[in-house]
Amino acid sequence: MSFLLSPCRFTASFSRLKASKSSITARRTSSNSNNHSLAILSFPSRLSWKSMSQSTSDSANPMTSPNDAVNTENTDDVLIQYVVLRRDLIDTWPMGSVVTQGCHASVAAIWSHKDDPHTLQYCSPQNIDSMHKVTLEVKGETQIKNLSEKLTAGGIAHKLWIEQPENIPTCLATKPYPKSMVSLFFKKLKLCK
Repeated sequence: MSFLLSPCRFTASFSRLKASKSSITARRTSSNSNNHSLAILSFPSRLSWKSMSQSTSDSANPMTSPNDAVNTENTDDVLIQYVVLRRDLIDTWPMGSVVTQGCHASVAAIWSHKDDPHTLQYCSPQNIDSMHKVTLEVKGETQIKNLSEKLTAGGIAHKLWIEQPENIPTCLATKPYPKSMVSLFFKKLKLCK
């Protein structure tokens, strides 16, 4: 007889079990060979069935199967951060430098709005391992400036990263927003590849 204790499978033929990559510990409650019940001694693992890095709330039932899970997150209103890079820089600068520019803009946008309710939720301990970002591209400097102006006119908080001392606008990032609030501003842009 075997027992499924998410995320590992234990068999009743062992008197003491301990998962090697998890903090799940189990032991038989009786030495009687006909009694196959197990007692869970501890279950501090916060991993869920969805993702190895996705956290679940501490109140989640560890015995719940994936089919029993209730998805309360509306996919249209998932919190998302958009990062937009310049294709001309991707083609001419080292890849690490372009990625660094995107990181600068992303962190600056989040830090500048650190007290915003959406930012707080996006960076909360429950969501920190399941952030949603979309990285897009525009052709060059003119397009990134135009996008920044369009976002400003639409009331969308963002950071246009200006690399110093060159004074070059390299990329931009929004603060976290529900996808339904901002996706239309980015609908015509291509995914960065």
